[in-house]
Amino acid sequence: MSLSLWLTAAFLLDHHGRRRPATGLHDAIVVAGCRVMADGLPSPALERRTGHAVSLYFQGRAPRLVFTGGRGQAPVAEGEAAARLARSLGVPAEAIVVEDRSTSTEENAAFAARLMASEGLEAPRILVVSDSYHVFRVRRVFARHFAQVEAVGSAPAPYTRVKGSLREVLAVAGYAASGRLRRA
Repeated sequence: MSLSLWLTAAFLLDHHGRRRPATGLHDAIVVAGCRVMADGLPSPALERRTGHAVSLYFQGRAPRLVFTGGRGQAPVAEGEAAARLARSLGVPAEAIVVEDRSTSTEENAAFAARLMASEGLEAPRILVVSDSYHVFRVRRVFARHFAQVEAVGSAPAPYTRVKGSLREVLAVAGYAASGRLRRA
């Protein structure tokens, strides 16, 4: 892949995710997992995603929030760190569901689908929140596990967006090559 093609793809991924506002009502808002700091607090990215999801929750977009992500090197799982933050922002505990085993976008989707099915939502309409550059892939991966998927992105700082977008081009290519993207 040429450098100009890679840069163009990275720009388009980020642009795509920043221009998609949330529309309609959903059964749940799902937050894609992201790193937790060594002290157990959400990373800036997870904090931003969670804050965006909480805002959408308070706008009435969905009656529940599902936080995904397992435990990496931190003492607490990503899903639990995000849920703690959401509770501190005023979301009632009964509106929160935590998936705490996943280690990838694919597992975020698969494990969230299983968890929601166990909650009695067999084919829910979901709104996935991630970073802007991740929206294209997250929507297509989650569409393999849910009937109706919409995805929106929070916008990181410019340096983070550039770095994440460049990395995301490779992730999209890898997921596409392995057949893990569904047309959404």
